[in-house]
Amino acid sequence: MKAVLTRLFWPILSFFERGEQPEHYRPSHRKILLAVGFLFLVLSGISLFFALVAQVLGALIPILFFFAISLVCTVVAGLGSDRAVARIWGLK
Repeated sequence: MKAVLTRLFWPILSFFERGEQPEHYRPSHRKILLAVGFLFLVLSGISLFFALVAQVLGALIPILFFFAISLVCTVVAGLGSDRAVARIWGLK
């Protein structure tokens, strides 16, 4: 299953897996990235709820923005290598 998901999300993963091996990677970085992805998913859901209640089409922009950030964080944390996690944190 992981191989199928990795192939599906390869465009996202390939961007973050470039470069050299990180020196300052810690496993807690992956856990925090997963938590941030979950929080953005919750924020996207709350935005969707209020957009439906208010019936405002312009609210789709933040919904899509928060969902995209959530997707990237979750994919990199779940499927990415240590290099990808370190790169999204900006560690060298």
